[in-house]
Amino acid sequence: MTISNKNINNAFYIFVLAHLIFWTLIPSITNHNLPLDTIEALAWGSNLDWGFNKHPPMSAFFPEVFYQIFGSQDWAYYLLSQIFVIISFYYVFKFSKEILKNNLLSLISVLLIEAIYFYNFTTPEFNVNVCQLPFWSLTVYYSWKIYSGKEIKFLDCFLVGLFAAFGFLSKYLFIYLLVSIDLLFIYLIFKKERKFDFKYLVTIEVFLVILVPHFIWLFNNDFITITYGLARTGLEQSILLDHIKYPSIFLLKQIGILIPFFILIWLLIKKINFNINFKDKNLLFLIAINILPIILMLLTSLITGSKIRTMWMTPFYLFFGSLFVYIFQAQINLKKLKAFMIGFIFFFFLSPVLYAYVSISKDDKRTDYPGKEIAIKTQYAWDQQFNSKINVVLGDEWNAGNLSYHLKSRPVWEGFVKRKNLDQLNDYMCLDSVCVGSR
Repeated sequence: MTISNKNINNAFYIFVLAHLIFWTLIPSITNHNLPLDTIEALAWGSNLDWGFNKHPPMSAFFPEVFYQIFGSQDWAYYLLSQIFVIISFYYVFKFSKEILKNNLLSLISVLLIEAIYFYNFTTPEFNVNVCQLPFWSLTVYYSWKIYSGKEIKFLDCFLVGLFAAFGFLSKYLFIYLLVSIDLLFIYLIFKKERKFDFKYLVTIEVFLVILVPHFIWLFNNDFITITYGLARTGLEQSILLDHIKYPSIFLLKQIGILIPFFILIWLLIKKINFNINFKDKNLLFLIAINILPIILMLLTSLITGSKIRTMWMTPFYLFFGSLFVYIFQAQINLKKLKAFMIGFIFFFFLSPVLYAYVSISKDDKRTDYPGKEIAIKTQYAWDQQFNSKINVVLGDEWNAGNLSYHLKSRPVWEGFVKRKNLDQLNDYMCLDSVCVGSR
C-alpha cells in the first residue's frame, strides 16, 4: 500500500491540530490557576525590560503580547505554549523531509518525539524552556540550509543569527546548541577544506547586534541572571563526589525520559543493526545537533560538579526522531507501521489523561491557587480605603504576579517589597508579603 505525499502532509496537520486542541483544552478545563512559570512571565511582562532577575526577556515578551490581546483568559496562555510547540514540530518535519527524502519517515520522526515527556505533559506551562523550542528548531533548520547548500545565502545566515539571538534571549542554555553547530562548521572549514565564506560573519553580526541591549542591561544589573543560573546548579556547594553523582543522575534521568521514545522505535524496526558511517555528511549534522549538546551538558556536570535540572533539557531532543529514523531507516519495517501507530496513539492519549487526572485529583498544586478570589478580595479591601486605581504591585513573582494578572487594572509588578518602593507610592496597602498601590 502506498501513501501519497498529500495524505502524509494532511496527517501531519491533523496531528499538530489534535495536539494543540488537547493540550490547550485539558489544562484550561482542569486547572484553577495558571502555573508558576507562566504567572512569573506575566509578572515580568507587565514591566518589560531587557532582562529580569532570573532570565533574559523573551519568555516575558510573548505572554505580554497575548495579555494585550486576550487579557486574563487562562486558555490563551495554554494556547501560546502549544503554538510554540507546533511551530517546532513543523520545522522538525520540514527538516526531516529534506534530510530523509521520504515524507512518511519524516512524519514518523515527528510522531516519535510526541512520546517524549518534554513535548506533551510539561507543555501547558509556558516558560523559558518552551520559549526556546521554535527558535531551536528554526536555528537548526536554517543552519542545515547553510550546511547542505551548494551556495551560502545571505538570507539563511541572517535568519540563523536572528533565531539564535531570540533563542539565547529565551534562555542562556541555548548556547549549547550554538557551540555544537559552530564546532561542526569549524571542523568543516579546517578539516574538510570547505572554503570560508564571509557570509558566515553575517550570522555573528546579527546575533551580537540583537544582544547588545541585553548585554547593557546585564552590565547595569550586576549580571544578576548569570549569578541566578549558577546558583541553581549548586556549583558553590559542590564537593568531589558531585562530579560523579550528578552526571550519573543526569544520564539515568535522560534514559528514563526516553523510554516511551525507545518503545516506539522498537515497535517500528525489524532488528537493531547499527551501521554508522561518520563520513556521512548528513549524519555528522544530526550528531552535531542531537548528541553533541548533550555531551557538552554532561561534560559541564562532570567538570564542575554542577546539578543539571531535568527541565533544562526540554529543547535538546527535538530532532531525536530525525536522528534515529536516519540511522535505522534501512531497518524500518513498514509492515509494523500498524503496531507503531497503536503505540503512538496509546502514548498520545495517555499523557493528557494523566495530566487531567493529576490536575483533578490533587488539590495542593500551584494550579489550584485561588488567584482570582484573592484578587477580588484585594480589590474590595482597596476600594474601602482609597478612590485611586491600583497600578503597582510589589512582592514575589508568584503572589504579586497573580494579583498583577487577575486584577482588572493590570498593575505593574515592580519587584519585591522595600521601604523605598513604598515611599514612592501615593497610596498603598499591604496584605501578608504583597503590597498594592497607586502612583
